[in-house]
Amino acid sequence: MRMHSPPHPGSVLKEDVLPALELTVTQAAAQLGVSRVQLSRFINGKSGVTPDLAIRLSKWIPAPTAIMWLHMQADYDLWQAEHSGRRWEAAPMHAR
Repeated sequence: MRMHSPPHPGSVLKEDVLPALELTVTQAAAQLGVSRVQLSRFINGKSGVTPDLAIRLSKWIPAPTAIMWLHMQADYDLWQAEHSGRRWEAAPMHAR
């Protein structure tokens, strides 16, 4: 089990991509073909990357690929679930 939370994929866009391109959220949203609100929610960690957004991001900037954006989201979500404090109980699987 990893000790540190992986970054939310939106933070990569917010902290690395947008400053490097010198773009505002509004400008980036227009280039991606999404609403400013949708992109703002994503980069602020309020929503996750969807397959649609992952494809748009990978066409906008060639790396990371769409599948890499989705993997980042899955890593983030799994870590959050594992560290939520919830008790995960399931009965062992039995073959018939």
